Amino acid sequence: MKFQVNSSVLAEAVTWTARVLPGRPAIPVLSGLLLEAGEDLYVSAFDYDVSARARIEADVAEPGRVLIPGRVLAEITRSLPDRPVEIARSGAEAVLRCGSLEYSLLTLPDEDFPKPPAMPREIGAVGGGAFASAVGHVAAAASRDETLPMLTGIRVDIDGVRVTMAATDRYRIAAEDFLWHPERQDERHGVVVPARVLVEVARALRGGEVSIGLSDNIAGFASQGRTTTVRLLDDQFIDYRSRLSQQWAIHADLAVAPFAEAVKRVALVAERNTAVRLSFSQGQVQIQAGGGEIGRGTEIIEADLTGDDIQIAFQPHYLLDGLNGVETERVRLHMDSPTRPALIASEADDSGFRYLVMSLRLA
Repeated sequence: MKFQVNSSVLAEAVTWTARVLPGRPAIPVLSGLLLEAGEDLYVSAFDYDVSARARIEADVAEPGRVLIPGRVLAEITRSLPDRPVEIARSGAEAVLRCGSLEYSLLTLPDEDFPKPPAMPREIGAVGGGAFASAVGHVAAAASRDETLPMLTGIRVDIDGVRVTMAATDRYRIAAEDFLWHPERQDERHGVVVPARVLVEVARALRGGEVSIGLSDNIAGFASQGRTTTVRLLDDQFIDYRSRLSQQWAIHADLAVAPFAEAVKRVALVAERNTAVRLSFSQGQVQIQAGGGEIGRGTEIIEADLTGDDIQIAFQPHYLLDGLNGVETERVRLHMDSPTRPALIASEADDSGFRYLVMSLRLA
């Protein structure tokens, strides 16, 4: 095997693919990146749950494949000068040359590298911006507790031209709707995808469309020569829709940016795991935090209240995560009582983003 490729193009493909390399591989070959040279160059990684494959153009002199320790290759390619790179296999080594720089890297046995799953049947496509926005908004509510795998995922419900993504960690629920282009108008699916994988896919998007594929237990995402597949989680999930469609007796409308900035300022004196208290009355909301060893903070901003005056408290970072998902200028807080969850949405309720967050008991 022997090929030549632009150093920056190689570095970008290797870095993107190496993100799925396992920290503690089950077998040594899973720590490697597989380079396959044919009409194009493919860089692949696989850990039995997640696979990543990047296709790049290369000048291939001799087709073939080689398995190189991934993290070492990623470090090397990121540091290469801006010159063409040549990689050639020589026995048990891969020789990398870039100008006068040369590395001889011991290879792993590529014949032992497991075959990654193919991209599942494509069921539709969505603009990269809409996809990345929805993932970014709901992923904050996904749990990090690996003892409850279902809660570490994002539920993806597909109903014809409409897609809903939802996540929960039991203390809040985030959901967002968006439109897409299904292969068939009668597409109906409900799956749970690991949130960390969707976040990585969204982070690496470079525009264009994302093609989505599904099989019995695999989801696939492809965009501009890059493909990621992932094993699905158990599809059991809470009935999030019923919780987000309740009736609310009180709602308050506020400008998003001033509200979020005020919460950040006041929360500077909030001790760990303590609340930010919101006191809504006609025309305003008083935001308060602190009272312990650090001190107290208070700020008042404008708010349009419909319903009775109310005092309610939240974890500040939970509240801010919800406000970050609102892309309109104004936000609406739907409330019932100080002891029940509140719903955050846009003032017009038409953005597709909804965020239900538990309130904290007032002292």
